[in-house]
Amino acid sequence: GKRLHTARSRNDQVALDIKLYLKDEVDEIAKLVRELINTVIDIAKQHTETVMPGYTHLQRAQPVTFAHHLMAYAQMLTRDLTRLADCKERMDVMPLGSCALAGTTYPLNRKRTAELLGFKDITMNSLDGVSDRDFCIELCSDISMLMMHLSRFSEEIIMWCSWEFKFIELDDAYSTGSSIMPQKKNPDVTELIRGKTARVYGDLQTLLTMMKGLPLAYNKDMQEDKE
Repeated sequence: GKRLHTARSRNDQVALDIKLYLKDEVDEIAKLVRELINTVIDIAKQHTETVMPGYTHLQRAQPVTFAHHLMAYAQMLTRDLTRLADCKERMDVMPLGSCALAGTTYPLNRKRTAELLGFKDITMNSLDGVSDRDFCIELCSDISMLMMHLSRFSEEIIMWCSWEFKFIELDDAYSTGSSIMPQKKNPDVTELIRGKTARVYGDLQTLLTMMKGLPLAYNKDMQEDKE
């Protein structure tokens, strides 16, 4: 026989799927950030007595240790981790049962469904459950701040490995040469991180602009949140 789509709609199912996907992605991003923090700390431990210039206005200001400089980024990244955890906490509510926008008369056990799907709670308003994407915007904002920190770090690495600074040298695995200039060793990876940051900023602005004028409940504009 034909399938009867009882007590569910694409609207609440899509909201559910996005949350399930993003919860997993937050965990994966957080894992990578923790690995980066640990790497930064390990390198800092090796350079507690390595002295370098501290800068203001990109002019030499006061001496600091390389460890102290690196640990500034470890602190920034640690705050990024806490933001991701906070975002996931607010995201961890199940919208199923909201249906198209007005819920259902079927006697659903939403709390049991949430438990089986790994959610801590259920949405309390069916319109809100299917019509808002603030959790997407919040995550994109948090990732934008993370990328901002990575981009600043990348910019310093780019400067440090230039001939004008020559503080560090990148491994060949993370650099490329030139097709015509044999002396070149280009910091490709850090430049790519700096470039990708602009894309993340753009995604945040897309979501904010998309949602700013939408009436309740679902609108086709919201398919842009999956891009």
